[in-house]
Parts: sequence; structure tokens; C-alpha cells
Amino acid sequence: MKVLQYPLAKITMGFLSGILFAFYWQADIYLVFSTLLLLLMVAAILFFGARNIKKSKLFFSLLSYAISFLTGMSSLIIQTEAFRKDNYSNLISVFEKESKINLVIREKLKSSPYHQRYIAVIQAIDHKKYSGRILLNLPKETIPNSFRVGTIMEIEGHLQKNRKPDNPMQFDYGNYLNKKQIYAQLYSTPEHLKIGIHLQKDIWFYIAQIRTGIISNLEHRAFNANALAVASALILGQRQELSSEIIQDYQYAGAIHILSVSGLHVGFIFLFLNFILKPIPNHQKGVTIKLTIVLTSLFLFALLAGLSPSIVRSVTMFSFMAIGLYLRRGVNIFHTLFVSMLIILLFEPYFLFDVGFQLSYLAVFFIVWFQPVLASFWKPENKITKYFWDILSVSIAAQLGTLPLSLYYFHQFPGLFFVTNLIVIPLLSLIMFVGIIVMFLAALGLTPFWLLKAFEWSILSLNKIINGIASLENFIIKDIPFNFYLVISSYLLICTIIIWLTKPHFKRLLTLLSAILFFQLILLFNHWQIQNQNEWIVLNAKRRTILVERHGQKVFLYSNDSLIKNHKLLKSYLTGNFSHLVKQQKLQHTAYFKGTKILILDSLGLFPKNCKPDIILLTQTPKINIDRMLRTLKPKLLIADGSNYKSVLTHWESSCRKQKIPFHATAEKGYFQLK
Repeated sequence: MKVLQYPLAKITMGFLSGILFAFYWQADIYLVFSTLLLLLMVAAILFFGARNIKKSKLFFSLLSYAISFLTGMSSLIIQTEAFRKDNYSNLISVFEKESKINLVIREKLKSSPYHQRYIAVIQAIDHKKYSGRILLNLPKETIPNSFRVGTIMEIEGHLQKNRKPDNPMQFDYGNYLNKKQIYAQLYSTPEHLKIGIHLQKDIWFYIAQIRTGIISNLEHRAFNANALAVASALILGQRQELSSEIIQDYQYAGAIHILSVSGLHVGFIFLFLNFILKPIPNHQKGVTIKLTIVLTSLFLFALLAGLSPSIVRSVTMFSFMAIGLYLRRGVNIFHTLFVSMLIILLFEPYFLFDVGFQLSYLAVFFIVWFQPVLASFWKPENKITKYFWDILSVSIAAQLGTLPLSLYYFHQFPGLFFVTNLIVIPLLSLIMFVGIIVMFLAALGLTPFWLLKAFEWSILSLNKIINGIASLENFIIKDIPFNFYLVISSYLLICTIIIWLTKPHFKRLLTLLSAILFFQLILLFNHWQIQNQNEWIVLNAKRRTILVERHGQKVFLYSNDSLIKNHKLLKSYLTGNFSHLVKQQKLQHTAYFKGTKILILDSLGLFPKNCKPDIILLTQTPKINIDRMLRTLKPKLLIADGSNYKSVLTHWESSCRKQKIPFHATAEKGYFQLK
């Protein structure tokens, strides 16, 4: 694999390894910085003082990789807000008691069913300066109107740390927020909220104003709501108004990447800019003007679209391509990829943990590496056939490159992705070119009716095509179990296949066969590991009691709700554990697991006095004298699931504390597990 022989590729790998090491294993900050400084001094002495560089080449290479590794660690440490003394995460009292929190709204997110959600930046806590981003939740019922970016607020309340998932194999939203350096959430009501008279008018305010102005102008011209939501996602990077039905259609059709501004969209903008700048002569002054306009336009677009990781990656990469193109220097696309990644992660190392960033770079890498191999198998002479073959080969390369990671994160595969891309990409080209013009004119308050309707019609046509493809659900493979070990072995297998296809010979065939054997061993190990697992779980579900007993791949469900088989959390559990549902049974009053006796009390609260359970599970808020029951039965543990009223949990916990019996409420601590 020649690409990994580039020194820049090896340095990039070392840099990425340093970021990962610093994130998962907390190292001593002073030791990292002092070691890095020492190695830099040694490298300088070696470079300028060594008489024979060739003899020192190996040592110098190892030293370079060590420096890149420590630079990656240092970058993450420097950019980690939790290490700052004035970050709110270091103030314990704000999580324990009511405080006056001054903040400013930075970004509006997609609303949840009950709350408007914003990313807000803390300015002060109890009149002392603090910093850091939080997730602000405001109730829709009592605060129906949304707030503008730049709104200053004073809220009396306490922060809540990000929780772990309420149920096993569920999406870890708390971990997702932590990787974005949002360490807490804040819930507020109107009576605890004061709105500032003035707005904080920074760059984020003015960018939001431009976006709002564009959308408002289109709304006033009766632009279709669904079309506008898709247009905002395609060009402005704003997905807040997309309905769940539209998102699902694009997912099922294998076109969800279209709704996230990335290299595809920035590429169209880059081509559009080159087209309109073509009349400018290519002399030194003209080239300088062209390059300045392109770089400035790409930077402004990145700001307008919200500076998401995929946008930053795309804009940075195309900026390097523009520099190489206009300065007439050969641009190695692999070097461009590695340099753009290094620069981005040097300033924003937490982008590495963003799913969009990972998928974006993998897609581009495999397109550049594997698409030429695919294209060499067939070279049609007809231009139209060649155009569609290029689209298909690019789609296959990108899909193959992102497949293992997509299965790991999303557990589904759209079987008609190639059909979608063959139909959608040509239409998307038209939409992007027309859309850029429409958005630019809308920002100036100019929206020609014929151009507006052409743009609206093209998006509605796109939605209709996507909906038609998504409706063929037999081609959508869902709930595919996939874990991290399978991701690693899959990429090893895919890479060895591509290497062998590039230049087949016996040694590469042996490598490919070894990768196949390794993949099979991972499958066998995974099967053995699952088969030797046994657990009994109380899942956390609102107003429901759901118990799960798993023996290897066989799952037994205990619930009085017949519709629970299709519950989302149960599907996540089955998929994550490579298991299947064997049988559903109604709840009984007693259960046994590995010699542990479990008493289950429902709303009636009836129990035999001579029963000596190890664990008591309370469901449906039983009418009992909790103190008397605990004294009579003397359990080792008391559990309250999500079907109980929250108002009684405090009383039950207090009673358990008095009698020194552990108490586990799933509404507060998440699911309970016995192994």
C-alpha cells in the first residue's frame, strides 16, 4: 500500500494515535509537554549538527514519529476545555445547588418533542467568570417562541451532568455530547429565566442573521415548507426543520449524506466559482484575484453552514486544491488529505471523534484510492455511459470505504444506494447550482419568481424520487449486528482485497487469504463470546415494566405489553448483542436467575410474609407500607423500574437508606443488570 509509505502519512498516523491515547488514557500534562520539548531539541541538534544524515536516518524517523505522537497528545490537551480552571465542569457546586447562570445562545438545534434545544456558552456563574458550552432545554408549552443566536440570559438553576444510556446498547447521547466538549445540560422554566435587553453581536450572530434572512425571504415567497427544509440542509447546513419522515426516506434510499454539507456540496461550489471566474485572465494578478475570491468564498460558506467537521474538512481540502490549481503546482490528493487532516485536528482535535468527520475522510480516501481500480475494469467509449459509470464507480468506492463504520454506528444498509446515486447526483448538480444563486439573491432580498419555482420544483422532484426508492423496503437491510472487532477485521479485509486487485501476485494473495482467515476468527470469537454470556435485566421504560433474560443469543422477554416486541430499545438490545427473541411471557410475581430469588410487586402490593427474596422489584407504584415490607422481607436490594411514579422514589430511597438496603431506581440510574 504505497500511500502509507509517504512520510506525511506515517506522521499523520502518529498524530492521530497521540490524540486517541490522550483521550482514552489521561496522561500527566507536564510530562507530555516537557518530553515533547526535549525531543524537539534533540531533533534540532540531530538535524543541524549531524555530519552524516544517512546514518541517523532511522533514528531521525523514529524521533519524528515520536514528536508527531506527542504533538497529537498536546493538541488534545490544549484544546480540552475541561482542563481550564474557569470551565464550569470544575465547579462542583453548580451541579448540586441552585445558581445564577449567565449565558449566551450560540446555536439553535433541532427541537425534541417537549423542548426547544440550544447550544449556549456560559459567561458567569453567581457573578464569577466561567466558560464552557452547555445544552440548554426550554419547554415548548410555556416558552413557544424560539430565541435568536446572541440572546443573553440569566437562569436560576443547576446543571445536570450528561447521563449514561438508560438502557444497554442504546445510543450514548451523553458520550456524544462529551466528545463535543458539552459536559452538562440545563433545564429551565419561564419563572427562572431572565432575558437580556441587548444581544451579543459577534460573528455567530451575524452569520445566523444572514441564514435567518435567507430563509425568511423564501418563506415570504410561499416556498414549500418541506422543500425549504431540504434546501436549508443542502446549502446552509441547517437540518433543524427536517421532518423525521424526510430523514428516514433519505436514510433508506442511501442518500443521507446529501443532507449533510460535505465534499460533494463544496465540490459543486468550487466548480461554480471556477466557472464564473473563468473570464478573469490567468496572469499573475488575475490568478491572485481568483485564488483570493475562491478561498474567501469557501471560508464564508463554511461559516454560513455552521463549521461542522465535514464542512471544515471539505473546505480545507478544496482550499489546498485551489492553491495548487491556481499556482499551477501538481497536487497529490493523498498529500492534500493528510495535510488538511493535520491542520484541522491540530486546532480541533475533537473532530476526530465526530462520525461525520470519520465517514467523510474515509469516503474521500477510498474514492481516490479504489475508484481508479474500479474504473480500469471497464472503459466505455460513449461519453454518457462513461459519465454514469464514473458516478457508479465513485458510489461503490465510497460505500465500500464507509460500510464497516456505517454498520457499526447505524446497523443498516441501503441496498439501492447505487440506484439512488445514479439518479440523484445529476439532479443534485442542477439543484446546487440553482440553489447557490437563489440563496445569494435571497440574502440580498432579490428572489425572481421563475428561478425560485425552478429551485422549488427540483427539490420536490428530488424528495419524490428519494421517497419512491425508500418505499422499496425489501432492499433495506436493518438491525445488522456489528461491533468494533468486526470493523477492524472488515477494513483489513477490504484493504487487502483492493491491494490484490491493484496488482495481483502470490504474496498479495497470501495476505488476502490471511485477512479472510482473520475475519473468520473474529466471527468465531464473537460467537463464542456471545454464547457464554448470561444476564437478567430490568430495562428502563416510561410507564412500562420490561424484563429481559438472555442466555447467549436467546432472549426471553417478560412484559404484559404485547406490543413491546417492536419497541425501539428492545431492537437496539437484540442488535447489539447479536441475539434474537425466542419468546415473550407475561410477568410473574417471582423470578430466578443463577440462584438469585427476585420478588416482583405490582400495583396491588401483595406479597407472602414467609418469602425471603434476595431482590425486590417494585412496579406500577404498589400500595404498600415500604418500611414494614423491608423489615419483614429483608431483601439485599430494592429496585424501582420506570413504571412507578417519580414522586414516591425519594420516599422509597429514604426508607432503604434507614435500613441500609441498596436502592436502584431505573429512572435515575438507568437499567439494572444481573450477570
